Amino acid sequence: MSATVVRGVCPHDCPDTCATLVTVDQNGRATRIQGDPAHPVTNGFLCAKVNRYLERTYHPDRLTTPLRRVGAKGAGLFEPCTWDDALSEIAARLDAIRNGPHGPEAILPYSYAGTMGQLQGSSMDRRFFHAIGASKLNRTICAEAGRVGMMMTVGASIGADLEGVPQSDLIILWGTNTLTANPHLWPFILDARKQGARVICIDPIRTRTAEQCDEWIALKPGTDAALALGIMHELFAHDWLDHDYIAQHTVGVDQLRARATEWTLERTAAVTGVSAERIAALAAAYGAAKAAFLRINYGLQRHAGGGMAVRTIACLPALTGHWRRAGGGVSLSTSGAFAFNTHALQRPDLGPSTRTINMSLLGDALTTPDAGVGGPPVMALVVYNSNPAAVAPDRSAVMRGFGREDLFTVVLEHFRTDTADWADFVLPATTQLEHWDVHTAYGHFYASLNRPAIAPIGESLPNTEIFRRLATAMRLDEPSLRDDDITMIRQALESNHAHMDGVTFEQLADRGWVRLNVPRPYLPFAAGGFPTPSGKCEFVSPRLGSMGLDPVPTFIPPYESIESNPLLAARFPLQLISSPAHQFLNTTFVNVPTLRRAAREPECIMHPEDAGLRAITDQQVVQIENDRGAFHARVRISDGIRPGVIWAPSIWWTKLAGDGRNANDTTSQRLTDLGEGPVFYDNLVEVVPVG
Repeated sequence: MSATVVRGVCPHDCPDTCATLVTVDQNGRATRIQGDPAHPVTNGFLCAKVNRYLERTYHPDRLTTPLRRVGAKGAGLFEPCTWDDALSEIAARLDAIRNGPHGPEAILPYSYAGTMGQLQGSSMDRRFFHAIGASKLNRTICAEAGRVGMMMTVGASIGADLEGVPQSDLIILWGTNTLTANPHLWPFILDARKQGARVICIDPIRTRTAEQCDEWIALKPGTDAALALGIMHELFAHDWLDHDYIAQHTVGVDQLRARATEWTLERTAAVTGVSAERIAALAAAYGAAKAAFLRINYGLQRHAGGGMAVRTIACLPALTGHWRRAGGGVSLSTSGAFAFNTHALQRPDLGPSTRTINMSLLGDALTTPDAGVGGPPVMALVVYNSNPAAVAPDRSAVMRGFGREDLFTVVLEHFRTDTADWADFVLPATTQLEHWDVHTAYGHFYASLNRPAIAPIGESLPNTEIFRRLATAMRLDEPSLRDDDITMIRQALESNHAHMDGVTFEQLADRGWVRLNVPRPYLPFAAGGFPTPSGKCEFVSPRLGSMGLDPVPTFIPPYESIESNPLLAARFPLQLISSPAHQFLNTTFVNVPTLRRAAREPECIMHPEDAGLRAITDQQVVQIENDRGAFHARVRISDGIRPGVIWAPSIWWTKLAGDGRNANDTTSQRLTDLGEGPVFYDNLVEVVPVG
């Protein structure tokens, strides 16, 4: 038997959602993974992380059998057990809690984007938890502030098509490290550059992306909305506006004009730390452009006013009419264009109306449930597709919760992560090479199918099968809890939305990926048609007004900055940004040896002025600290960061970090203005030498 090639898709939390080709030898072992050269976005290449996906799949530390805890919580002492024993004991514990004094709401699922697959991420698991009446999880940890900001402005998480970017004449990469977080956009940017496009990066850090741009604008963290309002001031002042587009397709321009008038160049410069001259030049370039592409990313919404920041920036292309042309507009996410039948997939009708717990408040939910959570205490936590012991904010509170002797914890995982060490049972899950899945995307308009390329490693099972078997062990008689994976994929694709015409299981099985039924490139708002209540881009949002919030775009300062909290800043004067390391994707890939060697160890980047004030030298180990906690990193001194800001590329597993801590030891459980998301980058710290 000769080698075969199996079509798949990258499962990770990245807008590129790459189509993959996996070569499998005659012994059933995967020997190569590569990007599909026929896919218009993947274009035959994968990122440095997924190029090493086989190292992850065949890692010697892969979990291959269920594990039962035999030592103290957190000690990481386990014994192997059979699937029957594990599921029987888990079912008995969950049944006891469900039928006990606290009821089924004392059971909490906790998951996020360890896989972006619709099957392994949000199908049988949701059905199971709905059927037993568990608490619901508000999955806010990454994107919710920005999603709501877009919803309140353009009506959906739909943005400009990257396939139109070669026709852009101005590209602004705002709060996004494209070469790390969205690398398949870069070739489209290079195509535009060949046609004369200018590329500007707005970021407090001179990232590897900023180094490749024509201009780097280093604003103060959390002041993005102020910069956008300053740009608007100039657009209105110089009449760099598309009056026809504004009249036909927007509401509230007079109120927006009045707000922008408040943001003179001088005021904007004082707030953002960007000179008035640079703001004026940026606004002039944007106003003169025929097709300006704004690529924003989720980092800029991880501050107190993050939702409003996204909303404010999203107003810009409606003022200038850039939505009319290919290569124009703004893009945060394209996910709203995918009209999968999530009701059929997740079956929310199976369960009662139960409380919802915000995952960004996990520390409170596990330790002080009355602090904004309400309802019974969480007595059982089932974690999958996430590593909250490393990624959740206010890590010290989270770990106090994991240490509760009365908390029953089950973790579905590939490895013994920080979270798995605190579990009562660890269940081995399959990787993307070993199961079926179907994917949307949030950086383009192609749906994708993942076929299993190899047999499951050891006794590992897909998430869908684990929850299917757990439902059987708990004697749940709901028929949909027995649906197989192919059936659920077909259910997800049963949609009456026009975008889904032609997106069928048969088409996906044949090609591996299919473009949504939208033009190429797609200009979602060229003729208006915004899916807002008014049908227009809402410069004024009555919905925000009804919530007691400012209906007009505004600047909300960070919780923690020198300007907003001078007393705190006197003790902790540096703003910490802990965005992803180039080698990792959140905590995924941290344990892959080649990638960890490339990252070496936790580091922080610090401006020479800040280092000099503290007598810190290059390559010295430092402690980054505040009242919430601390962690160690090796400092790299560079002028590629704004003074007053430090960057700790993240997120390290704590067990692999040397001092057993990471950046989330310093973050808080405060929430954003919109969407109740976390404020990871709204975080004042001090840096001191170690030893």
